[in-house]
Amino acid sequence: MRLDKFLKVSRIIKRRSVAKQIADQGRILINDKVAKSSSSVSAGDQLTIKFGNKTETVKINRIVETTKKDEAESMYDIVDESYEHDFDDGVY
Repeated sequence: MRLDKFLKVSRIIKRRSVAKQIADQGRILINDKVAKSSSSVSAGDQLTIKFGNKTETVKINRIVETTKKDEAESMYDIVDESYEHDFDDGVY
């Protein structure tokens, strides 16, 4: 399945056009390699997605063409979630 479609179907990103834009900016890695929106993903792949100051790493459990909202989260597991802050030592 295409990366942008997986991100939409799994509801990691709500709109496919946004998923395509983020991927084509080089903000998504598949197994530590920069991915494009047309890159193919499969079960077992690890995605690292940079959303602004948040970076989320997920492992794909399964691929399905369509899913209901409450079943979407079973398509992946969150491996890591980290935040970058725009301040240094907090002293202002």
